Amino acid sequence: MWKYITPREQISNLPVSIFFPAAANDDVLPQIPTMAGMPTVVKSPPALIPPAGPTPGGKLPLSCIDKTVGGFVYLIQVFPPSSLPAAHDDQGAAAAVAAMRSGFARALVPYYPVAGRLAPSGLEVDCTGEGVWFVEATASCELADVDGLECYPLLIPAELLLPRPPPGEKLDGIILMAQATRFTCGGFVVGITFSHAVFDGQGASRFLAAVGELARGLPAPSVAPVWDRHAIPYPPRPPPPQLTITTEFKFVTQVADISAASIERVKEEFKQAAASTGEGCSTFDAVTAIVFKCRALALAAALPDGAEVRIGFAAGTRHLLRGVLPTVDGYYGNCVYLACVRRTNRAARESALAELVGTVREEKEAIAAGFADWMRGVRRYEPPLDYSTAILSDWSRLGFDEVDYGFGVPGYIFPHNDLVNYVATLVYVRPPAPKRGGIRVVLRCMEEPHAAMFAAELAKFA
Repeated sequence: MWKYITPREQISNLPVSIFFPAAANDDVLPQIPTMAGMPTVVKSPPALIPPAGPTPGGKLPLSCIDKTVGGFVYLIQVFPPSSLPAAHDDQGAAAAVAAMRSGFARALVPYYPVAGRLAPSGLEVDCTGEGVWFVEATASCELADVDGLECYPLLIPAELLLPRPPPGEKLDGIILMAQATRFTCGGFVVGITFSHAVFDGQGASRFLAAVGELARGLPAPSVAPVWDRHAIPYPPRPPPPQLTITTEFKFVTQVADISAASIERVKEEFKQAAASTGEGCSTFDAVTAIVFKCRALALAAALPDGAEVRIGFAAGTRHLLRGVLPTVDGYYGNCVYLACVRRTNRAARESALAELVGTVREEKEAIAAGFADWMRGVRRYEPPLDYSTAILSDWSRLGFDEVDYGFGVPGYIFPHNDLVNYVATLVYVRPPAPKRGGIRVVLRCMEEPHAAMFAAELAKFA
């Protein structure tokens, strides 16, 4: 068994790293257990990939929104062998990884801040041009031997699939690292670690898409990146942190699939309930209502009826910054605002799903006003990070599962957030290819025994 230890003093000083599952920038990481028969991963020494051409130097400020987030985000992309016709032998695999390395090097020219390092102050990026750490690795098994990494607990530790810098290299300043692990079947797993202070999810996805485009030989990224963090005006007084970290928990990692049929059923229930207005609802609305109700049911014995239960969700705000940013299409900084759905525990349990969909939609409609207030430094409702609050990120439409480094698109992507014990998290992803149409929820928001009850409630919508 291993335990992840986060220094209490560092946790208490972190601004919110909640829009993606993110771990604190600690140098203390878990020891990976070794067991007889467990697949092994042999890693090459980490190597720096510098920009492929000259890049500007100097320092660039982070935006006022960037400064409210922090920590690392861990992404794992699974590329099945069927999408790698040219990389089944050693020579083809080496060529595929070489093209990917070239894609990173070329992308770091227009995305030159990513080749730099976060300044010790955490307030700016020092454009050093050092590059990104890259690790090549080989696994001793086929993807099928570890169930394609589709099931929890993972049959190979995720830490083996994620990059680490060389010993002695401080993590605090690193902006992005990558690892490509080849499996004996010809499949690949790409592990990405990126700084939340520099990227939000859409921005990180856009950078990786550019890496893929350049790895495949395109002359330039299809969307030109822009920094422009200075264009977002600082409010008259600093915007308040969107969450304050106070407690660590013993969360259990779970996965639940919400079927397309269940989603359509909830949509139809809402459509009938709102027949007088002709409103419909989105997949996000329907799934969030399901998760909200199931979590409240699982917490029934743990909380009084009158206690508040909440799901906060990271809402994209790029559309609200049109006219503020010179362009929003290539902007890869943080453009997010934390909205929050809340009800008493009893009301969440007893409300019809159609009613809870309406609650989600009302909160979404209030995002523009809430974001405008937050940017002016006006304090609005701030959900406490206690056991009653779960924070949701929707990865199902960010594009991580559309990135093509030259060997096809992933069959499955997921976050690795097992290091996150200070905030309950829910992440929506697209299910693995055979189950496409519904939504998979990667859950790290319940302790035992409530985790088993939550799984049982969610299973009714599988």
